[in-house]
Amino acid sequence: MAGALGRMGQAVAKALAERSDMRLAARFDRPGATGEGLVSMEAALEASQAVIDFTTPAASVALAQAAAARKGPALVIGSTGASPEQVGAIEAASKAVPIVFAGNYSLGVNMLMGLVAQAARALQADAYDIEVTEAHHKRKVDAPSGTALMLGEAAARGRQVALAEVAQRVRDGITGPRPAGEIGFSVVRGGGIIGEHSVIFAAEDEILTLSHSARDRGLFARGAVEAARWVVGRPPGLYDMQDVLGLK
Repeated sequence: MAGALGRMGQAVAKALAERSDMRLAARFDRPGATGEGLVSMEAALEASQAVIDFTTPAASVALAQAAAARKGPALVIGSTGASPEQVGAIEAASKAVPIVFAGNYSLGVNMLMGLVAQAARALQADAYDIEVTEAHHKRKVDAPSGTALMLGEAAARGRQVALAEVAQRVRDGITGPRPAGEIGFSVVRGGGIIGEHSVIFAAEDEILTLSHSARDRGLFARGAVEAARWVVGRPPGLYDMQDVLGLK
C-alpha cells in the first residue's frame, strides 16, 4: 500500500482487513515518513504481488517506473490530476508491468459512465447541452476531478468527438452564448464532501440528470482492492475499471 498514512491508504488497509483471500504485505509512504510498520518503497515492491497507490501523480510515476524496472509487481493507481507527460510515463511503464489506472474505483461511477455515453449518443448535440458538475472536499487539489473528466470523456465518446475539442473547463466574465456541442464542467470545493458527480443533459423543454453520490471512501477502497486481485497475473498493459468489471 502506497500512501499508507493518507485517508485512502487507511481506507484500503481497512478494506483488505475484511478480505480472507488477500493480505496487506507492506505499507509505505513518502520518503522520510515515520509510522509503525512502514517500510521503504523498494522493500514493499519486493514483498508484494500488487501495490495500490492513492498518492500524487509524481509519486505514482516514480512508483510505476520503479516497478517497471524490476518487472513487477502489478500496480493499481488511483492518483488524479496527472499531466499528459505523467500519463505518458505511466503508459510507458505498463509495457513492462500490468497497471490498472483509473480516476474512480466505484462500481456505480463506472456504470454511470456507460449510461452517460449511451445518453450522449441518443441526445443530439444541437438540442441537448451537456454539463458535468462535481463537488469534493476542500483538501482536493485538482479540478475538475478525475471522475468528472472520465464522465466528460464518456459523453464525448458517445458523440464521437474528442473531449479536448469541445470541453469548456472555465467560465468567467462575459463568455457569450454557449456553442452547440460544448461539454462544460462546473466545480465545487468545500468542507468534507466525499464526492458528488452529475451529468446534465439540458434541452429547451426538459433536463435529464444522471448522478452519483459517494457516502463513504470505503467504496473506492473496496474497488481498488478488487482491481488488485484482478490484475495479478495479467500480462503487461494499461487497464481500467471497465476492464476489471468486464464492461468492455
